[in-house]
Amino acid sequence: MTASIAPPADAFGQYHAALGGDARIVSLVPSITELLCDLGLTGQLVGRTGFCIHPREALRRVPKVGGTKDVKLDRIRELTPTHVIVNVDENPRPVAEALSAFVPNVVVTHPGAPEDNRALYALMGHLFDCQRAAARLTAELDAALAAARAVGAALPPESVLYLIWREPWMTVSRDTYIAATLATVGWQTVPVEAGDRYPSFDWQAPWVEQAQRVLLSTEPYRFQDKHLAEVAALSGRPVQLIDGEWTSWYGSRAVAGLRALAALRQALANARA
Repeated sequence: MTASIAPPADAFGQYHAALGGDARIVSLVPSITELLCDLGLTGQLVGRTGFCIHPREALRRVPKVGGTKDVKLDRIRELTPTHVIVNVDENPRPVAEALSAFVPNVVVTHPGAPEDNRALYALMGHLFDCQRAAARLTAELDAALAAARAVGAALPPESVLYLIWREPWMTVSRDTYIAATLATVGWQTVPVEAGDRYPSFDWQAPWVEQAQRVLLSTEPYRFQDKHLAEVAALSGRPVQLIDGEWTSWYGSRAVAGLRALAALRQALANARA
């Protein structure tokens, strides 16, 4: 007798109705909006946030429902979705709780590392009957992960300070998706321990000296070339701009992000050789 396989649950262990082509989806998570489009579900998206920008042309017709934090609940109610996709880090819990009062399926996501995208792909594939596209993405993710880890294994580990904000200066703890993504190519974030997931700091903190390189992310703060000299003077370390979507966007963007990170890590190592 063959054992039945349980359907995938969301990040809170909840099971949701799998409606396939009958689903009406609102995504409040920019990277998952892109994932849904890459899974062939653009036609079932009935709402998105203003920060859901990829793929730009495909999303022009999809109504906006506010931002990731300031969600317009009344607008979502008007769209009568069967599923709303939320994320632990990006959407406030009171928003998700309010949505659950009138949306049949509030699907909670919370990838903690790049490999967690496998479960994310499987969940979307199950809910919206796109298992084949999800399996294709999974194969691409596995290949990108293997290539990124090969680069990390071939090079000496490097401690990095990854900046996400200025005034106050803010970084990431190791308990974040960003730090886990950087670790795949051998970039270990500092501080090693932090009380907050996204701690603020001053440049006199003793652990800052542990960093061998500073990475300036293009999001959420938009670090640019003009900030390189400032941070180099403050840190006394090499400074590199980095596309924040490579490290913080999960979903389908994780595949391209891992490939880009591996290429950057190798290029910087070659430049020092």
